[in-house]
Amino acid sequence: MTNTALAGAQAPAAGRRRKATPAPTGTDRIPKPSQGWYRDKVTGEKYRRVTTILSQGSTKGDVLAMWAANLVAETAFAHLPQLVAASRRPETRTETYDWLRRAPLRKKDERADIGSAVHSIIEAHVLGEPMPVGLVDDPEMAPYLDNFLRFVEEWQVTFEASEMVVGNRTAGYAGTLDYLLRSPLIAAEFNVPASTVLMGDTKTGGELDVKGVYPEAALQMSAYRKAEIAWLRDGSTVPMPATYSTGVVLHLRPEGYRLIPVACGDDVFAAFRIVQQAADWVSGLSKTVVGQALALPNTEEKAAA
Repeated sequence: MTNTALAGAQAPAAGRRRKATPAPTGTDRIPKPSQGWYRDKVTGEKYRRVTTILSQGSTKGDVLAMWAANLVAETAFAHLPQLVAASRRPETRTETYDWLRRAPLRKKDERADIGSAVHSIIEAHVLGEPMPVGLVDDPEMAPYLDNFLRFVEEWQVTFEASEMVVGNRTAGYAGTLDYLLRSPLIAAEFNVPASTVLMGDTKTGGELDVKGVYPEAALQMSAYRKAEIAWLRDGSTVPMPATYSTGVVLHLRPEGYRLIPVACGDDVFAAFRIVQQAADWVSGLSKTVVGQALALPNTEEKAAA
């Protein structure tokens, strides 16, 4: 494999030798997310993270803000006597205030922990690896695992890839898709051949048949579907496999699961690109367009003129 210098690298000063950085090998060649970006260690290229694009450029941020406001209100009413008591004591007022305003962060962390654990269980199953012992023995995780395995059996699912990093060099973004799958039963629902590869995603939040799968899932899946390259587990890259224009979201909850079809074709990808432009505006140009207030010229200088 030909080594490629990292973008922006400079030649060492004359007379000095810089210690050579070994070229990344194996899994170290797979880009990893950091602060909203993926960086390719081989080429030095940076790709904007798909989830960051959606947070900055779509209505997802507004939905999260409303969710946070509602959660703070619910928490306040659920603990009203304690809050009233704390408000009368200066020594506990600040502490209680901080506890209340951090309610969305606590819930978000809790959901993230569950989501990460479920994804780890699913990934181990897909790859045929041993299930993480700590998670399998966790009674909170057991219903998620049972319902996932039921989904696999009932829909006759086989997996092609799991937790695969994909990127679009032309559009400058990357992300980690949940999995690619085949299912003759799902294919029959979409009236496509049984061998058709489908994009799949898992969501663990919300409530069954109420909420939990939002339109942003379609934007996310369309971006992954239109990726140009995919990194395999050995660190090598291949062209992104072709997938059908409708994917599926597995809404996985302790009480059961739902399989939700989600459109992720070219028209949805066109919408994603608009969202990407909006995110670029928020993170870039919008920060420079408003200047400082103008000051009137000095009156003495004006009179002298």
